[in-house]
Amino acid sequence: MFDQFRHRSLELEHIDKGDYSAEEYEGCIVELKRVNRWMGDARALKSSLLREIAREELQSFSVVDLGAGSGELLRVTAGWAANTSRQAQLTGVELNARSAFAIIDQSRDFPAISAVRADALQLPFADNQFDFVISSLFTHHLNDSAVVAALREMARVAARRIFVIDLHRHPIAYFFYTTAGQLFLHNRLLREDGALSILRSFKPGELEELAQRAGLNDVKITRSFPYRLVLSAKGLIASSDFELNQKRPPLKAGRPEALSELNS
Repeated sequence: MFDQFRHRSLELEHIDKGDYSAEEYEGCIVELKRVNRWMGDARALKSSLLREIAREELQSFSVVDLGAGSGELLRVTAGWAANTSRQAQLTGVELNARSAFAIIDQSRDFPAISAVRADALQLPFADNQFDFVISSLFTHHLNDSAVVAALREMARVAARRIFVIDLHRHPIAYFFYTTAGQLFLHNRLLREDGALSILRSFKPGELEELAQRAGLNDVKITRSFPYRLVLSAKGLIASSDFELNQKRPPLKAGRPEALSELNS
């Protein structure tokens, strides 16, 4: 019974296969916001990124969130910045067009938030363009090689640190989700993908190994209640001999598919 927790599952979730209706997707976004708030992603953000900003006594900062969904954590960050009299520049990156537009649509009260539709494995940003890069519940959608590539891209565009929040693959988390969690989950995508997300996620040692393969510097793995892992790192090790499996054109600052004009 516990064999399924020994290694990451390779089975694709519905959200990755695209076998869902527009109505199911919209319902998933609405319900997912409540689940993530209850399950601790905002708590993990406050104990990692926001604590780091406060510790460094930064009065202004920039953050890019990869796989930002509807931008919930960006709004948490924007609210915290306003409450602590800080200036923030916050950008959400989504490959899914509907999610990218949702970031803008649901963040109209937060002018510091903009959105870009782009591939997290080939970001249209310059080196060190943002102070911080974050992602939440994003990396478990990727295979190991893609996680390594994504981590390198995060480290490339982050001038200070990256913070990666994701699920801890643990039997208790899985059985809680598939029993008690099903009592209040109504959306098919959440009911089925949520359990699979846990099986696709990481153990602390696995996440640390992927960070090492990516050549990240000053890697730290912490646990956040309930059953969240937070990876933080600062830049790339200069002597890293990591090479991407495929050649890509040089990355440079350009005009990404910005969606900020929807703010008007």
